[in-house]
Amino acid sequence: MTVARTICLGFLAVIAIGAILLMMPFSTSGGTWNDPIVALFTSTSAVCVTGLAVVDTGTEFSFWGQLVIMLLAQIGGLGYMTTTTFLILLIGRRFDLRQKVAIQQALDRPGISGSSQIIRSIIATTIIFEITGVFLLMPVFVPEYGWNQGIWLALFHSVNAWNNAGFSLFKDSLIGYQSSFLVVFTMTGLIIFGGIGYQVILDMYIWLRDRIIKKTNVLIFSLDFKVATSTTIILLLGGTIAFFCIESRNPETLGGLSFTHQILLAWFQSVTPRTAGFNTIDIGKMSNAGLFITIAMMFIGASPGGTGGGIKTTTLRVLTSCTKSILQGKEEVLLYDRKIAISLILKAVGVFVGSIITVIVSTILISLTDPKLAFIQILFEVVSAFGTVGLSTGITGSVSTAAKLILIATMYIGRVGILLLMSAMLGDPRPSRIHYPEENLLVG
Repeated sequence: MTVARTICLGFLAVIAIGAILLMMPFSTSGGTWNDPIVALFTSTSAVCVTGLAVVDTGTEFSFWGQLVIMLLAQIGGLGYMTTTTFLILLIGRRFDLRQKVAIQQALDRPGISGSSQIIRSIIATTIIFEITGVFLLMPVFVPEYGWNQGIWLALFHSVNAWNNAGFSLFKDSLIGYQSSFLVVFTMTGLIIFGGIGYQVILDMYIWLRDRIIKKTNVLIFSLDFKVATSTTIILLLGGTIAFFCIESRNPETLGGLSFTHQILLAWFQSVTPRTAGFNTIDIGKMSNAGLFITIAMMFIGASPGGTGGGIKTTTLRVLTSCTKSILQGKEEVLLYDRKIAISLILKAVGVFVGSIITVIVSTILISLTDPKLAFIQILFEVVSAFGTVGLSTGITGSVSTAAKLILIATMYIGRVGILLLMSAMLGDPRPSRIHYPEENLLVG
């Protein structure tokens, strides 16, 4: 079995186990057997760290059901191979070359050396950030709900925010806390750091450590770090400005609020499409322009190596740099004075085209199964599923069973990645030794 197939089947196995657990009577608040479609959809949404829900998580699921959802989101955020490897390390076993190669592909790392160390670093980083999130959210939830429920709410939302899952135990997500600076900045902080990639966080930590101890050989940031951080900052600032300018005129979202709260909510709305799924405004009442900007940001998604989805920030930068090189008449693609290999350019194009095809096919299919829905609502739902975001205009629970199954497939494709899925289906690509003659072609 190929490594890609192992990863894809591993995610399917976790989804299946999660669906079975969520069907059990102990997982529902009423103590009855759950609808298989609801259980499967919820399990897929959790493992794929999406957050789309067909029922209200806080009322329809018992504590044990909510715990299962949180654990599935944790496994999905870490990744099947990361979780499996961590369990192997816990029981003291050593993993072989095949497992090291699987980790390398799952984390999209250039080599297989130091696999156990990077897994330990990922787990430690996850625990530190999630515990920090819990302690920051407790002052908001504990006074209102008491210690037991308050701690549970803080833990559930911290884990989901870090893993960019988007599940909330409140019916209106975080709309009730839209004016809480502590909740907004804690959640957005967890979302950003969870989605920016573990390697970026480790590079940042090493750089800060070297500066504090005044080490002479300070770390030189990698190209991954520069591209991920700069693109993330541009998208966040640009998104905040765009949402403020557009939705401040909308009386049902930002209109009528104070300038400070408008900026606060515009900031949150700029962060959450980066595959998080929480919302502090009613998404269904946003303007078409606001919805379309959200769709674009959901499609772009987070950064490689993080807990988010989408085509990734690095893919966007490679494609825009290709366009820049063409307009400047250059034959090389450069990023921060570094030449981008043709193999990476082809990979970026493959990811983009495959993602576009997936979104188009899913949108067409749901348009056929649910013809009464507005096109913008269908497109929004599909891109949210593919980007593993979890935002919705409010139609998730009312779509047909066929549409739910299409969304399940879309979430799965978005989580494992279009290239990895094709590799699992067709086998690992083998380089060809045959070189064909070159010929010009009219393009554009």
